[in-house]
Amino acid sequence: MSECGSKGCGCSTMPVIQPTVQAQSKAESPQAVYRIENMDCPTEEALIRSKLARLPGVVGLDFNLMQRTLAVRHELPSLSPVEQALMAIGMHAVRMDEASAGQTTKLAIAKMDCPTEEALIRNKLATVAGVADLDFNLIQRTLAVRHAPHTLPDVLAALKSLEFDVQVLDAKDDTPSSAALTPASTNWWPLGISLVAASAAEGVYWLYNGNHWSVMVLALVAIFTGGLSTYKKGWIALKNRNLNMNALMSIAVTGAMLIGHWPEAAMVMVLFALAEVIEAKSLDRARNAIRGLLDLAPERATVQQPDGTWREVGVKQVAIGSRVRIKPGERIALDGEILEGHSTVNQAPITGESLPVEKAPGDPVFAATINESGSFEYRVTAMASNSTLARIIHAVEAAQGSRAPTQRFVDQFARWYTPVMFGIAITVALVPPLFMGAAWLDWIYRALVLLVVACPCALVISTPVSIVSGLAAAARHGILIKGGVYLEAGHKLRWLALDKTGTITHGKPAQTDFIAWANASPTSSRSIAASLAARSDHPVSKAVAQAANAEGVALHEVIEFAALPGRGVRGSIDGATYHLGNHRLLEELGRCTPELEQRIAAIETEGKTVVILVGASGTQALIAVADTIKDSSRNAIAELHAMGINTMMLTGDNPHTALAIAAQAGIDRAQGNLLPQDKLREVEQLAQIGKVGMVGDGINDAPALARADIGFAMGAAGTDTAIETADVALMDDDLRKIPTFVRLSRATAQVLTQNIVLALGIKVVFLVLTFTGHATMWMAVFADMGASLLVVGNGLRLLRR
Repeated sequence: MSECGSKGCGCSTMPVIQPTVQAQSKAESPQAVYRIENMDCPTEEALIRSKLARLPGVVGLDFNLMQRTLAVRHELPSLSPVEQALMAIGMHAVRMDEASAGQTTKLAIAKMDCPTEEALIRNKLATVAGVADLDFNLIQRTLAVRHAPHTLPDVLAALKSLEFDVQVLDAKDDTPSSAALTPASTNWWPLGISLVAASAAEGVYWLYNGNHWSVMVLALVAIFTGGLSTYKKGWIALKNRNLNMNALMSIAVTGAMLIGHWPEAAMVMVLFALAEVIEAKSLDRARNAIRGLLDLAPERATVQQPDGTWREVGVKQVAIGSRVRIKPGERIALDGEILEGHSTVNQAPITGESLPVEKAPGDPVFAATINESGSFEYRVTAMASNSTLARIIHAVEAAQGSRAPTQRFVDQFARWYTPVMFGIAITVALVPPLFMGAAWLDWIYRALVLLVVACPCALVISTPVSIVSGLAAAARHGILIKGGVYLEAGHKLRWLALDKTGTITHGKPAQTDFIAWANASPTSSRSIAASLAARSDHPVSKAVAQAANAEGVALHEVIEFAALPGRGVRGSIDGATYHLGNHRLLEELGRCTPELEQRIAAIETEGKTVVILVGASGTQALIAVADTIKDSSRNAIAELHAMGINTMMLTGDNPHTALAIAAQAGIDRAQGNLLPQDKLREVEQLAQIGKVGMVGDGINDAPALARADIGFAMGAAGTDTAIETADVALMDDDLRKIPTFVRLSRATAQVLTQNIVLALGIKVVFLVLTFTGHATMWMAVFADMGASLLVVGNGLRLLRR
C-alpha cells in the first residue's frame, strides 16, 4: 500500500523505484588509471586538463583529487604521449591499473613515528621498481605497499637499509592488531648519563671560564650516549639526500663542536633526544585512543559444542551460526541475534547511547557492548574480523590514511620549507663574512641556529594528531567519520537536508483515527480493512493490521488478493470486492467527492496519511495513520538552528504531511511528493548557497547523500553498506549526534588553526632573534621541540570532548 496524490486534493504518492537498464550504444573507450602523488587541488587538475585535452586520441578525463587519481579514456595505441605530457608539467604519475594485477602488503614499522620517517621511506621506495603506491598510517606505524609480484624482497631490503625493523602483517587475518600500537619501551639510562655529562660540561666551562679538555670529554660523552641514534639517522638521511630533522640536528651539533661551542653542542643534543622521547610518549596517547577500541571486545566467548556442552574458545575460532551464552556483566564478544532470554544491554561503545537498551529474542547484539541484567543466548551472525566493531576500527584506520585539506597544505608547505631554510642558513653563514666583513664564527653560529629552526616537525605532526584525536572522540560517541576531509568540512555546513521517515520520525506508522463513512458499519468496515491490510507488508498496512489486532478485531478470509503498486490493495471477501488504498486509487475508482476530498485534506493537514476503504456501494471508511516525531529530532533541530545551520525536510510523502511534520519539528523548509531525483535536485540547489549535508536511511536517499558535501547515514550499527559508503555514519537513530559532530568539527578546525599559528609563529620569532643575534642553539631546540609538544598536546585535547 502506498500513498499517492493529485493536484485536486493535495495528496501524494510514495515513490516506487523501478530498476532501469541502460544499454550502451557502443563499446567504452579503453581506460588507464594513474595515481599522481602531487595532484592535490583544482590548480593541478586544471593544469593537467589543459595539457591532456589537446592530445589527439584522449577521449575523456576523470579526476579524483581525494584519491589523487586520474582516469584517462583514450583511443591511443600507446600511452607514451600521455605520460610524457604529465612528466613535462612536473606530475609524478604511476600507472595504477597495471599495478592492480600485483598485490598489497601491509607492513608494521616499529620506529616510524612522524613525517620525518615517512618522507625518508617514501623517497627510498620511490626508487624501487614495481612499487605502485604507498599508504602510510603514522599513528598505527603501518605502511601498505601496492607492488608488483616478486617485488616485496626489494621493498624489505630498502627499508632495512634505512635501519627500520619491519614486520609483514598476515594478510589472511583482517582483525585489527594492537601490536603496532603498543608503545615502545624507552631505555632511560643512556639519556640520564647524557644529561649528567652535558650539565657537567656546562659547569666545568663556567668554572674555567672557557673550554678545557675535560669540557670536550664530557661533551663527547653526552653526545655519544644521548645522540648516537640521532647521528645514525642523520647519516642515513643524508645518504638518501633527505634533509630531515635528524640530518639538520647532526649538522648543527657537529658545526657547534667545530667552532668550539662544546657545552652548547652537548646540551642541544641532550635536549633534542629528551624532547624526542617526550614527543613519542605524547603520540602514544593518540595511538591509545585507537587501541582502546581494539580492547573493547573480549578475546574469548562461551560457545556451545556439538555435544551440547559449553566451552570457552577464542573469538577468532567461532564460526557464524554458533550459539553463544552471555552472563550478566559480561561483554559481548561477537555480533549476533538473541535466541533465548531477555536483558538490557549497554550499547554505548558502539552507538554512543547513554541508556541501556532492552533486548529480547530476535533483537541484534553487537561485539564490545555490555550485558547488564539478565542472561541470554545468541546466534553469531558475523566473524570476529567482520563484526560491527571491527568495521568501525577498519573505517577509522582508513580515515586516518585520508589526508584532510589542512594536512595536504601542511605537507606541501613542508616540502619546500626545509630546503629553503637550509639555503638561507648557508647564505647567512657565507654572505656577511664574505661581503660585509662580519666575523665568521658569529655568523656560522647563527646559521647553525637556523638549521635547528629549519625543521617543520611541529607543523607537520600537529595535523594528523588532531585529526586522529577528533576521529577517535567521534567514534566513542557513536559517530563514524570516514575521513579528515569530512571532519574538517563539518564546521562549514550551512544547510542540512533531512529525510522524514526514520530520520525525523520513528519510521513506525501507527493508526490514529478510524472514521466510518456515510452509513457504513464501523465494526464491519474495521474487520474488512484489517483483513486486507493483514495481507500486505507495506508499513501503512502493517499499522492498520496491528491496530486491529490490538483491539481483537476478527479477520475474514481474503481471496483474489492483489497489490496495486502506487495505489493500494484489492481483494474479495464473502463474494464482494473491496479496495484499500490512497487517494489516487479513490479517483481511479471514480469515488472521489468534494466532501470526501475536503475531509481527506483536513486530516492530512494534521500530518497524517489517509487510507480509504472502498466497497461496491462506495466509500466505507477513512483510516488515518501517522508517524510520530522523535523528541530527539526536535532537540537536534533546535541545536542546529542555534549553530546557524538551516534545515530542510525532503520526503516522498504528501506536501500537507511534510509541512505539518516540519512545523512540529521546527524545520525551516519542507518539500513533499519528491522522487529520488527530486531530492537530488533540491540538494544541488542548496549546494549553490553553501556547504550542504544530507541525512537519510534509505535507498531513496542515496543520490542526494552522494551529492551532498557530507552524507549522514542514520542507524548504521550492524549495517555493512552504511558503514562502508557513508561519509558520516551515525551508529544509532539519534539525530542529536549531528550537532555533536558539528561541534567536534568546529573544535577540530580551531585546534588546527591554533597549531598552525603556534608552529609558524615560533619559527618567525626565532628567525628574527637569530638575525639579531639573540637566539642560541639550545633556545632553538627548546622552542622547536617545545612547539611540537604544545601542538601535540593541543590536538590531544579533542579526545576529551
